[in-house]
Amino acid sequence: MVRLNKRLDPSQTGHEADKLHNDLLNRIVGQDEAVDQIVRVYQTYLAGMSCPGRPIGNLLFLGPTGTGKTRLVEATAESLVGDERAVIKIDCAEFQHSHEIAKLIGSPPGYLGHRETHAVLSQESLNQHHRDGMKISFVLFDEIEKASDALWNLLLGILDKATLTLGDNRKVDFSQSLIFMTSNLGASEMNALLRPHLGFATSEVERAREAGEVDEALTGKLSRVGVEAARRKFTPEFINRIDKVVVFRPLGAEQLQKVLGLELASLQQRIIRAPGSVPFVMNVTEPARGFLLAEGTDLKYGARHLKRAVERAVVHPLSNLVASAQIRAGDLVVIDYDSEAGVLTFDREAEEMPGYEMAQMIDTVAVQVAAAARAQAAPLRQQAAARGQRTR
Repeated sequence: MVRLNKRLDPSQTGHEADKLHNDLLNRIVGQDEAVDQIVRVYQTYLAGMSCPGRPIGNLLFLGPTGTGKTRLVEATAESLVGDERAVIKIDCAEFQHSHEIAKLIGSPPGYLGHRETHAVLSQESLNQHHRDGMKISFVLFDEIEKASDALWNLLLGILDKATLTLGDNRKVDFSQSLIFMTSNLGASEMNALLRPHLGFATSEVERAREAGEVDEALTGKLSRVGVEAARRKFTPEFINRIDKVVVFRPLGAEQLQKVLGLELASLQQRIIRAPGSVPFVMNVTEPARGFLLAEGTDLKYGARHLKRAVERAVVHPLSNLVASAQIRAGDLVVIDYDSEAGVLTFDREAEEMPGYEMAQMIDTVAVQVAAAARAQAAPLRQQAAARGQRTR
């Protein structure tokens, strides 16, 4: 035996966890703490050190609407198994009455419609998206605060023992599942807390934010507001079964600008890949992006309002131009902003571009968006590492 006196670095992660981390940072803006929590859970699972007899992870996401809670779950599934639809999504607003639980677990024998009621949370449903080497199920309970007490009680067994008994007494194993719950609890208090610091802040606040002082203080306040709201709503035994409560911050102007880049990149992929579509390349100028941000910025509704602005101001006009044959395959369409008229303009600046040239232009935009996401996340990771070192 060779004795060593070598200090180990527990902050390092493996290749697969790093890949997931970078992939999520390219898809999700401004929620690095939530991304880090998912990566930690995944790294523990890969190392074979997940708690036996429990789900891989039980995570509760709190925060205002439009901050990316549901999108992060879908992005995790897309990154790990290649399909964002691999998430079993339970809309808890549909389970406000106790008898509606039968839709999840099926009716017991002897009840009317027993054979016609198929359980949503069956073992077959959990396993249908498993892949070779990646046998993880993703279950999302969306807006959990709207569910009845019966659903919360049902979750106690799933979160603690990874087991669910269906109406016909079959057992469902959740030990290979990631359980996500989302909620808007405390959202109004969070928006009120952050409103003075988003968009148009004073120079003193901006300087403090660059030093990391305001961000740490705000993060602590947001977490306390969210956790206290959850404790007021849920029972202690429910809270105790959650591995981590993550509070999503409302998105500021800088984050929404990055979200806009992701939305436009996603729209470009839809134009190229949609079956039966007319493939063309669009170039959105900076003035046009500024117009879309002005139209889609609403601190109350977050990124969803921005997405609606893109659909209204870009997607619908482009659809009309394609349908009227004003845009043809291989065109380069420049989208600009006319400040006098207050509208976006659409100009066809090139036509009959070869496929390789179109692909090169699209790839360049994708690389720029990914680089911007990584640049945004790097300072936050450095701050987190520095805090960890001070703690040690």
